[in-house]
Amino acid sequence: MAQWILRLDLRSPAFAGENPALYRAGLEMAAMADALGFDHCMLSEHHGAEDGYLPSPLVYGGAVAARTERLRLRISAIILPLHDPLRLAEDAAVLDHIAQGRLELVLVAGFLPSEFAMFGRAHAERGQLLEDGIAVLRQAWRGEPFAYQGRTVRVTPRPWQAGGPPLLLGGATPLAARRAAERGDGFVPGIAGLYDIYAAACRQLGKPVAPEPVFGPLAIFVSEDPEAAWRRIAPHALHETNCYARWYREGNIPGPYTPFDGADALRASGLYQVLTPAQCIDLAQRLGPTGQMYIHPLLAGLDPEIGRETLRLLETQVLPALSNS
Repeated sequence: MAQWILRLDLRSPAFAGENPALYRAGLEMAAMADALGFDHCMLSEHHGAEDGYLPSPLVYGGAVAARTERLRLRISAIILPLHDPLRLAEDAAVLDHIAQGRLELVLVAGFLPSEFAMFGRAHAERGQLLEDGIAVLRQAWRGEPFAYQGRTVRVTPRPWQAGGPPLLLGGATPLAARRAAERGDGFVPGIAGLYDIYAAACRQLGKPVAPEPVFGPLAIFVSEDPEAAWRRIAPHALHETNCYARWYREGNIPGPYTPFDGADALRASGLYQVLTPAQCIDLAQRLGPTGQMYIHPLLAGLDPEIGRETLRLLETQVLPALSNS
């Protein structure tokens, strides 16, 4: 069966109205996804966004971990150069205990100049800051005193997982792919075509390579009436893709999101799909066991009831059919 991933970033643009219940709704949906056998809950991070994009995924991850039993928590991604690596090591170790070893981190160098300015960090030094931070995390999670910036420090507790949570590296450049092979426990490519570079670098280093994931749409919804559901979802999907596209321009990097002028063109791209239960079953079967099915039930401040409909139809029609096939 394909991998099922619940994605939460808790953003809510002005047109969606202020909805203080989104954070609670996300926890409810994480519990539902856990009961349905989802593989991951993906929590993302950005800072200073007008739409309230989740800035503290480790904090929210603690609440998700407390509401779930088997769902793995993938923090995707942590912009490591914006963090004090010692404090991040502590917070991640505590979260790993709450989750009892279900935590994994996707670390990135970051790309938005405005975020680096917000925290007083040097945007031009982000690659080195990432590499230095990775080394600190790995050393900190040994639980022993070590030298850091001219002083002796120690991070406790040790994480639940021996050696700490897996550190996957993300990025959208060949350099990021090679860095992931050298320093990471896996790679999350930001664009197509980079996994081959990562795999080749791993083979040169004598490291095993996991099968390349097969990415499905950026967000999947399931409805008995896809036309009506798309009309409600479209403004939120347009906000997300156009916001990311603008950020990519500001950071001068490639990415999977491109700008769209209207809902019809965005729907035709296939990046966001509203499917009947039968169509969702077909897509999961076509993607296969390495396929990734992203369920984004609170997309850009979307009415939670639309996401709940998706989860209910997955429970009653889609997942039972897939488990019996």
